[in-house]
Amino acid sequence: MLSAGAGERRRDSYTTEDERDAAKRAAPLLPYHLSRGNKMENKNENRGRAVALLPIGIFLVIFLGAGIVFEDFSAMPAIVAFLIALFVAFLQNRSLSFDDKIRVIAGGLGEENIITMSLIFLCAGGFSGAVTAAGGADSTVNLGLSLIPANFAVAGLFIIGCFISVSMGTSMGTISTLAPIAAGISDKTGFSMAICIAAVVCGAMFGDNLSVISDTTIAAVKTQGCEMRDKFKANFLIVLPAAVITVIFFCMTTGDGAYTPGSDLSYNIWEVLPYLVVLVGALIGINVFLVLVSGIVISLVVGVAVGNIAISEIFTVVGDGVMTMYDITVISIVVACIVSLVRGYGGIQFILELIRRRIRGRKGAEAGIAFLALAVDLCTANNTVAIVMAGPIAKEISDEYGVEPKRSASLLDMFTSVGQGMIPYGAQLLSAAALTGIATFDILPYLAYPVLMGVCGIFAIALKKN
Repeated sequence: MLSAGAGERRRDSYTTEDERDAAKRAAPLLPYHLSRGNKMENKNENRGRAVALLPIGIFLVIFLGAGIVFEDFSAMPAIVAFLIALFVAFLQNRSLSFDDKIRVIAGGLGEENIITMSLIFLCAGGFSGAVTAAGGADSTVNLGLSLIPANFAVAGLFIIGCFISVSMGTSMGTISTLAPIAAGISDKTGFSMAICIAAVVCGAMFGDNLSVISDTTIAAVKTQGCEMRDKFKANFLIVLPAAVITVIFFCMTTGDGAYTPGSDLSYNIWEVLPYLVVLVGALIGINVFLVLVSGIVISLVVGVAVGNIAISEIFTVVGDGVMTMYDITVISIVVACIVSLVRGYGGIQFILELIRRRIRGRKGAEAGIAFLALAVDLCTANNTVAIVMAGPIAKEISDEYGVEPKRSASLLDMFTSVGQGMIPYGAQLLSAAALTGIATFDILPYLAYPVLMGVCGIFAIALKKN
């Protein structure tokens, strides 16, 4: 952490005007409560600022309030609510100029996770457009329904999602791969679209939490200083009951399923090929971008070969798919802007210190780490960013109270995934909603796995000897 005095000494050491200008431009990228050290007491700096969380509160009040008042959660577009929250964030903290706030936002938007997430959105949209136009979605659904009973189709989606997400290491890639299949199963079986896509999201969050190549897992292990295999074993034993109960939940919920009378279950195995390539690529650990781009190319080749796509349309179908993801991409950018300002004003630091001051004993330490992870994820809407931000504090807590590193890493990863799998403004639910054309709040009632994962995590803390 950079103290005010150190910051002043560093700025005084610049000898040229260009260097001084560069330092001035970089300074606003530090959290506000740190970069203004000469004007604030160190005690207040460490505690952060509760008022910095106001934009997030404004968003929740507007978004949820409009849905409750109008009895329709699509009445208030998420992007409008987020823009209002961003406007509120800009009005805060008059000590920073508008240009300074823009620089803070620019620094946040330049983070690797934000860029990666946006590119995955666009690639996922392109693949969805291409494979659907090629007939891959219909053929894959028909093939699956020809092989498995209708009342196990949704539970099967969850299990497949678990395997793919563990292999790919990304919940977003899993959702983009399986969303068209979920939509097809909904059409053929009569199950609601919400429960079918919820099964996909649940499976996606299973692997996002456990996969050894997931960015969240890597961040948790690195910040806590433990071995990947140790974290996996500790984490898996906690969430396994949640996965088993989730399978039972989907079987019971969809136990009366049947194919729509007169449904055509014919399929062309060549049209299924793009999905097979994507699934196999995920299983052997190929980079998600290469997997999705390969899926796009193979979909176009197959579509042209079987006559479903005209050569003149190959770019159009990909472009149409990409356009379906514009909304979610813009929303992700606006959310990143809000989080950058909230973090810069000291909102995240306030949460970190508030939790840290209330910890008592080892169980309290574990509960504090869990709540810390969940709270920061709710504020950042990005579980990887939440782990990176909360990780150092969690490490200090675990060292002080004797919590094993593999245990703290598991709690960090689990509870950020619990939040990320349920918040209606998170990338996962927004993407699932965009790909299937339903509202995020329609999916929430069926998100059994994130809830059960949280319950299992709480039991694991409660049953641990102090």
